[in-house]
Amino acid sequence: MQLKQALTAAVDQLEGSDCGSPRMNAETLMMFVLGVNRAHLYAHPERELTASEQDRYEDVIEQRAAGVPSQYITGHQEFWGLDFVVTSAVLIPRPETEHLVETVLELAREVTTPRIADVGTGSGCIALALANELCSADVVAVDLSTDALEVARANAARLQLDGRVTFLQSDVLAALAGRSDFDFVVSNPPYVGHDEADKVQRSVFEYEPRMAVFAGEHGLDMIRPLIEQAHAALKPGRWLAVEIGYSMRDAVLALLDPTMWEEPMVVPDLQGIPRVVVARRL
Repeated sequence: MQLKQALTAAVDQLEGSDCGSPRMNAETLMMFVLGVNRAHLYAHPERELTASEQDRYEDVIEQRAAGVPSQYITGHQEFWGLDFVVTSAVLIPRPETEHLVETVLELAREVTTPRIADVGTGSGCIALALANELCSADVVAVDLSTDALEVARANAARLQLDGRVTFLQSDVLAALAGRSDFDFVVSNPPYVGHDEADKVQRSVFEYEPRMAVFAGEHGLDMIRPLIEQAHAALKPGRWLAVEIGYSMRDAVLALLDPTMWEEPMVVPDLQGIPRVVVARRL
């Protein structure tokens, strides 16, 4: 079968399975199977696939049609211009989370040697993006999942940042109890409430780790202790930055006691949806 014929068949199959962006998915998975870039697909539509290439391509298209995220099939996702390994043990890094990185980098301009704690690090994408940008930063990344920490450590090694980030198993900031020297506590915590489970995409609900997605009935079960423990971990005048769900702005701001936090602000994403809440510790 020719490459263009295989792509056309894959697009039809993915459209029939109600897969979003079927053409992009079909091309991404073809590039993965053949080990080529998109330009190669466009330049060589008449290429004859070998039997093994065709079989492998049909297999990955079947997986995608069944709902498996393409990132878990290919094992990779780009974030902040860096290539991250991802497995089903970690949440897939998303472009919206780059707003959290941008927010911290803007605030870090006033800090000479920032100490940063990344809570719920998952793949390590936030911690490693910040370490890559802030050469003088001391970064600690924590996660409750040992499987996620294994992925994060692998990404640190691949990106040659393993000497810059310390990874620890921790329930929120429990492993750092007693420390109060951080300039930033950052987190993309689980924030989907069980009361909104029906609004979650099928691929997220069925394939991404539940502990990285859901947080109690209203999505606040990790954010509450995070705010409390971050206050203890931060230096006075330093910052907590948290990614939030689209409908959580008021609920999260209400958790920031004005006797403990000042200057709370909400950073929207490119669609104007509240995405990051930032507050300075009193």
